[in-house]
Amino acid sequence: MLASISGLGAFLAYGATAAILVAAYLIIYMLATAHDELALIRRGVTAAAIALGGSLLAFTLPLAVAIHNAQGLLDCAIWGLVALVVQMGVYWAVRAALPNLSGQIAAGETAPAVFLAAASLAAGVVNAAAMTY
Repeated sequence: MLASISGLGAFLAYGATAAILVAAYLIIYMLATAHDELALIRRGVTAAAIALGGSLLAFTLPLAVAIHNAQGLLDCAIWGLVALVVQMGVYWAVRAALPNLSGQIAAGETAPAVFLAAASLAAGVVNAAAMTY
């Protein structure tokens, strides 16, 4: 039994690091947007849930790869921050292409939210694949 839980310490350390990075990502992302995702989601605005959910999945894909490939917690954190920067870049690129993105999401328009989620996921998949260090 002890052999099967020998990795528990590393599991907890990487899990805590991931939780901190996810929390940081969500805070930074929600500060960057011109709309209040959580308030919109609480009101049942599907577009906000699609955009935020897609972005969160897109961030955690490369984060999972960073955890898998990491040589240590610092290495994991650095590559997690790289994933964060990439995702924020995607958000700003989509916002440049769709200047009224936040207004459309707040109004419940799903097309821009789906596009943002898809762009985020595409970048997250490529970002994860590129983490071959």
